Amino acid sequence: MKRLLLSIVALIGALSAVCARAEAFPGAEGWAAQTPGGRGGAILRVTNLNADGPGSLKAALLAKGPRIVVFEVGGVIDFGRTTVEITEPFLTIAGQTAPSPGITIIRGGIDLRTHDVIVRHIRIRTGADGQPRMSGWEADAFSTIGASNVIVDHCTMTWGIDENLSASGPRFTGSTVEEWRKGTSHNVTFSYNLLAEGLADSSHPKGEHSKGSLIHDNATGILIYRNVYAHNVERNPLLKGGVQAAVVNNLIYDPGKRAIHYNLMALEWAGHPYVTGELAAVGNVMRGGPSTDERLPFLMLGGDGDLRYFGKDNIAVDRHGEALPMFGRYGETRAQLIEADTPSPWPADLQVLAARDVETYVLARAGARPWDRDAHDLRVLFFIAEGRGSIIDDESEVGGYPVVEPTSARFVDADWNLDTMEPKSGRYPGQKDDYIAEPMSRRDREMRQ
Repeated sequence: MKRLLLSIVALIGALSAVCARAEAFPGAEGWAAQTPGGRGGAILRVTNLNADGPGSLKAALLAKGPRIVVFEVGGVIDFGRTTVEITEPFLTIAGQTAPSPGITIIRGGIDLRTHDVIVRHIRIRTGADGQPRMSGWEADAFSTIGASNVIVDHCTMTWGIDENLSASGPRFTGSTVEEWRKGTSHNVTFSYNLLAEGLADSSHPKGEHSKGSLIHDNATGILIYRNVYAHNVERNPLLKGGVQAAVVNNLIYDPGKRAIHYNLMALEWAGHPYVTGELAAVGNVMRGGPSTDERLPFLMLGGDGDLRYFGKDNIAVDRHGEALPMFGRYGETRAQLIEADTPSPWPADLQVLAARDVETYVLARAGARPWDRDAHDLRVLFFIAEGRGSIIDDESEVGGYPVVEPTSARFVDADWNLDTMEPKSGRYPGQKDDYIAEPMSRRDREMRQ
């Protein structure tokens, strides 16, 4: 009996270890790749497109305990010029479960202030909503604020008034560098997202504010992987002081004033010792477009803090295909670019495409529900491929908020792998026959090698 009990204990331990190593979903990468999200929690069904109340997305986001949010409706959810704050951890938002045309949030955004969250296949189109220039409406489409173990994957974020997608939080919590890093966003992956058309001369109180992604001071474990940045003036992305990030296989199209840039601002670090930032940028493509400054560099350094930089196989060209500089700076400051021989930070087992393959690969796969794209995503992606489009000030310039007929379809638990929220049939709601399959899991890749 004692031997049997020991065997059972050993088996439970082994199963626990396997679960602990499980990927969030096939193809998950980075330091957050093994977050469980809401795995094993309650299945919360979104049954209407209301801004709040029973059966709404907001009610599910604010619920307590581990939870997987699935959708029995498709269409537009109007947040009414508000930002929803998520504070309860262990959450999966499975936008892939919605019937066609999927879920689009308008006139609002989401601030994430917790840990262990997976967000996939939703669209957020914030927009100015008719607010006057510099009037104070300044929502991000999506931002993590002091959050950790987060994956935002295959989402579309456009028309942000502040940023489209950011990893943020307080820069100085506690008294040591380790405490600073723990107190702000860390272990965050942004993968396969479409981050486009941040509004420039709009309602933000600072004036021009078309921005892609802000990675705030002392954020660490940040992976920005195979995203499309398009038509943002700056922050494609911006990495602030002391950041540790890997920027890999992204397509940056038509940046206005800056593509990738790093800046530790002395005014923001007054009284604190500077921390050297760390950036590994590998296999990215930057293409100038109609809004891009002449001779814009791939990477720019500003401020006073140093950056340890590893760059490999990056391509930067103007709208005519002529090579652009790989490095430049803004401001005559003491900041130094320290070129490194090895990438740091670098996630384990990260799959990297050659830069020449990035544009075709990422355009086919980035954004929400690539098997079931909406008209705005198609417009942006086709214009990138054709070298068209530009930075905008207001969503009305490109057709305004989407108007679609609501749809409904029952969510059937048995049709889905509830650990990864992938369909057992291999087909997503609304999937067309020519859809390109999602990336394989590490386990599948290893089995094929």
